[in-house]
Amino acid sequence: MNIKDILTISGQPGLYKLISQGKNAVIVENLDTGKRMPSHANNRISALEDISVFTDSEELPLKDLFTKIFTKEDGQQAEDPKKMSGDALKAYFTELVPDYDRDRVYVSDMKKAIQWYNMLISKGMLSIEEVEEAQEVEEIEKVEKTEKTEKIKKED
Repeated sequence: MNIKDILTISGQPGLYKLISQGKNAVIVENLDTGKRMPSHANNRISALEDISVFTDSEELPLKDLFTKIFTKEDGQQAEDPKKMSGDALKAYFTELVPDYDRDRVYVSDMKKAIQWYNMLISKGMLSIEEVEEAQEVEEIEKVEKTEKTEKIKKED
């Protein structure tokens, strides 16, 4: 799941694709409208790849959350989060990430993540091959983490 060139700009609705980078600004394209515009250094720009969900143990990268939604929804769009109540969003999110940090993850964050997922699906930017690859990487990381933990325990 390659979301490193997909950006969010503080104060601007929607998602943007990075087109090019200049000296004082980046050129972005709105995924909804296809309209290109410069985004200057004073705007807070975040790549989706750098965004994570707070959990009780460690942070969950947004791409992993998208993988979980993709798997749960069988590659289809999720229900429109604007039509869901706060309790329904929390229940849906709990299915996906049971240990999300209830103090730091707000309903608005859940709504935004699901909206972003739906937008990427509607634009064909998430595919089953990417999700399977992400799941394989996740499994390898779990095994490596377990092996590292066992090695530390043996050393003690």
